[in-house]
Amino acid sequence: MRDDCIFCKIVNGTIPSSRVYEDDDVMAFDDIHPMAPVHVIIIPKRHIATLMDVTADNMKAVSSLINAAREVARVKGIDKRGFRTVINCNEEGGQVIFHLHMHVLGGKKLKDELD
Repeated sequence: MRDDCIFCKIVNGTIPSSRVYEDDDVMAFDDIHPMAPVHVIIIPKRHIATLMDVTADNMKAVSSLINAAREVARVKGIDKRGFRTVINCNEEGGQVIFHLHMHVLGGKKLKDELD
């Protein structure tokens, strides 16, 4: 855990969140600035800064993110209709908070465009 990381603060309960799913390895909560009707953030409970910082020792976090995305889709009712998962990496990839996280977006037909 890092004291200066907003997602670490969410994990330890210092900052409140509307939790959607949680297990031993990850936590999922509604995004406070949603870009779709369903927009959930999934984070590993262990601090990993970026996708490039995933190693053999913390690879379980990635599989836990994928499993959590499936559960979130079911909970939010978008599992059958479809949804998008996104992991941004580093500044040019659009990462703003440097704690590995996955976005789950759905609830409407999503466009295929980038900025």
